[in-house]
Amino acid sequence: MRQLSELDASFLYLESETTPMHIGGIYLFDASEQKTPLAFSTFVAYLRSRLHVVPVFRQRLKEIPIRLGRPYWIDDPNFSIERHLAYVNLGENGQRDTLMTLASKILEEPLKRDRPLWHITFVDGFRLDNDDPDSQGFALIVKLHHAAIDAFSGEDILSNLLEYTPEPRPIHAPRPWHPRPAPSEERVILQAGANILKTPVQFTALAVNAAQATARGLIQKQLRKLPMPFPLFAAPHSPFNRQITANRQIVSANVDLARLKAVKAMLGDVTLNDVVLGLCAETLRRYTADHDGDTRKSLIAMTPISVRSNSLRRATGNQMSAMLLDLSTCEPDPALRIRRIHWNAVASEPYREAIAADRLTELLPSTMLALSARLYSELQIAQRYQPAFNLPITNVPGPQVPLYLQGARLVQQYNTAPLFDSMGLVIVAVSYQGSLTLNFTLCPDVVANGASLADYIERSLDAIETAANSLEPEEDPEEGSASSHQTLTDDVLTALEGVLKKALHRFRA
Repeated sequence: MRQLSELDASFLYLESETTPMHIGGIYLFDASEQKTPLAFSTFVAYLRSRLHVVPVFRQRLKEIPIRLGRPYWIDDPNFSIERHLAYVNLGENGQRDTLMTLASKILEEPLKRDRPLWHITFVDGFRLDNDDPDSQGFALIVKLHHAAIDAFSGEDILSNLLEYTPEPRPIHAPRPWHPRPAPSEERVILQAGANILKTPVQFTALAVNAAQATARGLIQKQLRKLPMPFPLFAAPHSPFNRQITANRQIVSANVDLARLKAVKAMLGDVTLNDVVLGLCAETLRRYTADHDGDTRKSLIAMTPISVRSNSLRRATGNQMSAMLLDLSTCEPDPALRIRRIHWNAVASEPYREAIAADRLTELLPSTMLALSARLYSELQIAQRYQPAFNLPITNVPGPQVPLYLQGARLVQQYNTAPLFDSMGLVIVAVSYQGSLTLNFTLCPDVVANGASLADYIERSLDAIETAANSLEPEEDPEEGSASSHQTLTDDVLTALEGVLKKALHRFRA
């Protein structure tokens, strides 16, 4: 048995009817140069022969009775690949808009918990060019639960399943697979009980050690590593932060990576990721201004960061840190804004020393994380007060060489991420073969005229390029960011000191 981490389990407990917690992908393949189109049966045989490279595809959840502990991944003795696949032929309606509408509907549906948490829809009859009937292709609509992967491991899975040469790989017979016996209920309960017994010891050891070793200095050292440059619930109100429904819409736009790299070169000491965030910020500012939003206060993004390393690397699961990042949308100059985004990121330190989120949640049960999120939604904190952040933005580097599936070249991929309560928009940026795709997953009942977001991308990049050409040499960053970080640190330290004093007093008593 392999137990889910607290972070992985939290994605299970966060799921509801309006918030399915899976990561989605729409992959478009060009089959126009193939003599015979790839048949669905051939795709099934190919996928069956590659199942051994993604073990989680044949593992399902084993829940603990009355949630005494986190679930486990176990081999599914009743695994059948047919339960995870579907076939759709678009026929005469093979346009890209039809495909995206179909994908939106498919991605609205949560994955079923009685089987491994993934599903692929094979879409036939798709045309890459609406005006060219010979531009034949097919598409895959993929759903993978966030409890099993993060956006970064999702790219690894894709690379393992696809091919790097246009010559089709021979489809061999599947490797023999014998599921390991499922654990008995008695063993699961005993393991859960053992984990419960360990927990108080961990809490006690943490409190005593922290109190005995100059608590304030020790905690201050750790807090300065944490991505906490803002007080909680200090993000401004925006058009994106309202209660969501189950409806989803996918909007995407492509940008040449060479243009973004040229902007990076012009701006000097910034990263390509800063430029991507700056492009998102300019797009959001323009959308907010055109929809009667307030642009005087800067939007706050939650940006996941992969903390994968050689010493901490699993094929699946979530290995992320996250930070709150000021997008400086109150700054009217889009080039200067990118420099400020870079400074905001560096000031909060996660670029240099990110702390894995699963480490941060080891002492906070996933059920508590889920309860907090549910209360955040049910109490309508984002509407009554202010949201913790305005939207998540994830930038996932993808392969820069072409990928193939049985000779058909992958020409485009769109990626989606889960929406959270009171967070009606999320952006996932994915690069592939010299192009960056900005993917907006949104709730159309919250984000009005969401399709217009794609139209802002080109204008936003033009504005950034123009501003970068005329920007003055870089000056020293302002001192404002450090002071707010220090104020928050002091407040947290004071609160933790009180908690530690009480805990130490009770322990000694």
